[in-house]
Amino acid sequence: MSRPNWKTLTTSTQFNQWYWSKEELEDICRQMGLPFTGRKFDLRDRIMYALDNNGKRKPTDKKKNTTSKFNWARSPLTLDTKITDNVSFGPNFRSFMKSQIGNAFSCHSDFMDWVKASAGKTLGDAITQWHLLEDRKKDPDFKREIADNNMYAQYTRDFLADNPGLTLKDASKYWLLKRNLPMKDGFVRYHKNDLNLS
Repeated sequence: MSRPNWKTLTTSTQFNQWYWSKEELEDICRQMGLPFTGRKFDLRDRIMYALDNNGKRKPTDKKKNTTSKFNWARSPLTLDTKITDNVSFGPNFRSFMKSQIGNAFSCHSDFMDWVKASAGKTLGDAITQWHLLEDRKKDPDFKREIADNNMYAQYTRDFLADNPGLTLKDASKYWLLKRNLPMKDGFVRYHKNDLNLS
């Protein structure tokens, strides 16, 4: 059974049986006249709501009001700069962090989550935390948590852990085969039986 054209799916339940890439979800939103920016799960939820509600747009949650007016895009940053509730990870922030840490700096999700939860602390504290997060990689047993929406990365990790004699190319092959099959919730998860797909 191959994945049907999305236009033939009339309910959220039908739509949610299938895997859709973010690019596909953006395109479907455009065709349905829905907002097409945002996280992958947000796009999927907008489409599913519209399918069950005669094309209507899903009500949006009100944005949380920030209290700080600090301009993260233009203000000079120092080690003593306080993290605010409107912190932004744009070029100014990244350039400062790179000037302190070097080219090894990367603004990964674990670090950004810490910064967003640390209003009142300083950028000096943030640099210390970045190094602590990086030090975890030295532990051979450490595995970074993979976000739910990064199904390919999770599938690949699970596939290779269960099949040490196979390669990333093999994992990609079975991923492509499996993502075209119907699933209960549209999530592509590795299972031992996937090796029977070819």
